[in-house]
Amino acid sequence: MKNNPLFRVSEVRLVYKSKIDIRDRPKVRSSRDAYNVFINNWSDQIELVEEFNMLMLRRSGRVLGILNVSKGGHSGTIVDAKIIFSAALKCCANSIILAHNHPSGQTTPSRADNSLTKKLKQAGEVLDILVIDHLIITPYSYYSYGDEGLL
Repeated sequence: MKNNPLFRVSEVRLVYKSKIDIRDRPKVRSSRDAYNVFINNWSDQIELVEEFNMLMLRRSGRVLGILNVSKGGHSGTIVDAKIIFSAALKCCANSIILAHNHPSGQTTPSRADNSLTKKLKQAGEVLDILVIDHLIITPYSYYSYGDEGLL
């Protein structure tokens, strides 16, 4: 009766394994620090397609990891909050920093960018995961919602 197919379910595991000593991970203290981590880990398609990435941080500001959340076309990408927060929960992040690029080279946020930022900030509040910034990046510059007082 133990292997009855009517009662078999999939196993779910929550695993986060880091192979980098916490002292060797970058520490993010500002939007410039976050930009530097992102730009040095971004794909080589930054001027071709829009991507959405995130940093997961400890309370100390040390980076737990980086995740490519989505990759889209030249003018947009789909962002799923469930993916963002499942990754943050998996590594017990205290906070996250979001980033996406504009292949156009313009860093001005769109209405959709503003709406998404607000939605993700609210979701983070429910889960007690602070969204401390959202950057719009290009190879040479960035826009920070945090620096502009919009978070």
